[in-house]
Amino acid sequence: MKILHLVFHPDLSTSRVNKVWAQKIADSGKVATSRDLYADYPDFQIDVAREQELLLSHDRFVVQFPLYWYSCPPLFKKWLDDVFTYGFAYGSTGTALNGKDFQLITSVGGGEKYHTGFDTYATIHELFRPYQMTAKLSGMNYMMPVWMYRANDASEDTIQQYADKWVDLIDDPLRANPDAFVKAQKH
Repeated sequence: MKILHLVFHPDLSTSRVNKVWAQKIADSGKVATSRDLYADYPDFQIDVAREQELLLSHDRFVVQFPLYWYSCPPLFKKWLDDVFTYGFAYGSTGTALNGKDFQLITSVGGGEKYHTGFDTYATIHELFRPYQMTAKLSGMNYMMPVWMYRANDASEDTIQQYADKWVDLIDDPLRANPDAFVKAQKH
């Protein structure tokens, strides 16, 4: 299985959490390609043909980002808009991504109950719903996302423990089937 690891962090060099995770995953030997998209596209001018070719040549996409205002960083959204085009990722002839795996790895600054400011709370699964629907529309296997709450307050040891956990999970074949993964975790 060829894994493409895409990191969307506006300034990875200043990140306590995502920098450690990205390095640990890249150094693991489990990913075929690991990229810092903000370093590749500081001007937000995405090479769509290059990105689509990379998607075609890999089996699993692991997308790592910090949660920003209940969503993803702006370059990730632009990348999705530009790269997941009609006829490529969806539509009657858009079958290029069918059967590929799509995985999210996210750092969350807040706690488990993410306050929306309207006397309500959103779960992480509710916040990830657009990505699940994107995967479904594109015929991809939406893998169980992984995240760490309270990333802003995490100790260095905790950050390393999560990095080790992500490396262990990144190539797990059961993650492509959420039902099988949940069953395996119960044993």
